[in-house]
Amino acid sequence: MKQYIKQVVLICLLSVVFYNCKNKQGIKVETPKEQKRPNFLFVLVDDQSAFDLQTYDPNSILETPNISKLANEGIVFDQARQMGSMNGAVCTPSRHMIMTGRTLWHLPPSAEFQKRTDPHELDEQTIGAVFNRAGYKTMRTCKKGNSYPGANKQFSVVHDATKRGGTEESGSAWHATQVLDYLGAREQTKEKDPFFIYFGFSHPHDTRNGTPELLEKYGATNHKDKNSLPALNEKQPQLQDNYLPAHPFFHGHPELRDEERVSGVWKNRDENTIRNELGREYACSENIDNQLGKVLKKLEDLGELDNTYIIYTSDHGMAIGRHGLQGKQNLYEHTWRVPFIIKGPGLATGKRVNGNIYLLDVLPTLCDLAGIDAPKTVEGKSFVPVLKGEEDVVRDVMYGVYAGGTKPGMRSVKKGDWKLIKYDVMDGAVRETQLFNLAENPNEYLPEHHKKGAMETDLAENPKYADKLAEMEALLLEQMEQNDDPYRLWNQTK
Repeated sequence: MKQYIKQVVLICLLSVVFYNCKNKQGIKVETPKEQKRPNFLFVLVDDQSAFDLQTYDPNSILETPNISKLANEGIVFDQARQMGSMNGAVCTPSRHMIMTGRTLWHLPPSAEFQKRTDPHELDEQTIGAVFNRAGYKTMRTCKKGNSYPGANKQFSVVHDATKRGGTEESGSAWHATQVLDYLGAREQTKEKDPFFIYFGFSHPHDTRNGTPELLEKYGATNHKDKNSLPALNEKQPQLQDNYLPAHPFFHGHPELRDEERVSGVWKNRDENTIRNELGREYACSENIDNQLGKVLKKLEDLGELDNTYIIYTSDHGMAIGRHGLQGKQNLYEHTWRVPFIIKGPGLATGKRVNGNIYLLDVLPTLCDLAGIDAPKTVEGKSFVPVLKGEEDVVRDVMYGVYAGGTKPGMRSVKKGDWKLIKYDVMDGAVRETQLFNLAENPNEYLPEHHKKGAMETDLAENPKYADKLAEMEALLLEQMEQNDDPYRLWNQTK
């Protein structure tokens, strides 16, 4: 009897196995293969305003078909920003924030004092180290200098060099070649582990020596004579709507390189100089697009494109004539905002979101997408809920800093359509307040722009908006306190 029961049990077990291996028609069903882990291609350009791109300004003549295709096939963030800087090299703290997910005032000393690059405990909690530990193969190419050395060396493969020339070897093509060679080596060795590639460019940061054919396309020359002006050319970009020949008051950073010593511009803000420099900027940006296209084609050929998250952004924006400024040391929208586009497996296509993200949110978001734990040192927020359509923004208020010149410097706060900028520089000689409604005045026109709309100007002195001004002032102080800002402005509680 016992033997019979054993036989029945065995038959039942075999039946269960058999049933699980066949569907109702008796056809064998393959056991699902383990899903491949996603790859990452993080593209970071140097000194690019979002408004250079047609994705953010449809009137721009800059042609970047690969970036536009990414935007059409992915998700575009309209409200992405870098939190700010405590020194003139804005890219340095920006890249520290990207690498660590930390807020501005909680970064390693190398973010402020660029020669203090001794090992720091946060070095091991940065993108390269985190993804290495998670089993990814990591590779990096980018400019040298004004970055985060302790984080850069965490990548397994590093090919860094500053390339701002107009040839294949001296320009953006060099960075693309490093990535293409790396992908080619993976192909030869049949590497199966997923990759994380940090694909950085040295352009369109000055000196903007574009390739000859692209300079010709945008009517630009690499002007080098301080005693003459470049010629106007009908191919050059037109001046932006918020162009001014001079900023209405001093920005508070004496002898700032970007405002006084950029080759081809210097202190000039005339139409000839600015349009030529925009042409140079566009030439460099289109070349970046060309190089990005080569890498995307290689990923497609390898069958990896559909399983790769592609992120395109810049370390900060840029003025180039807007508001009479040249550099990145201000908190107007053209400089505080950054382009941010992401495409990848499972994400929506052709979608725009507000987001309200900082670049310091990148690390926790990439960890979230990869299914790995973000370091406990991270202060940024994952914006995967925005990517999934569960939320429109990850925070309601955005806080911005420029404290690279005389202190305390500039501060900004934005909530909804309203934005406040304050200037407290030159030992109190310059104290200015600006209030904008960005829905009515997206270009942040000033009285000097002579616009007709009642709200197309700085509203800080308009008594009609006194309550809103007081609300934004209180909000700014709250943000400064929450983010451990070490300074206070002249009209704030000490």
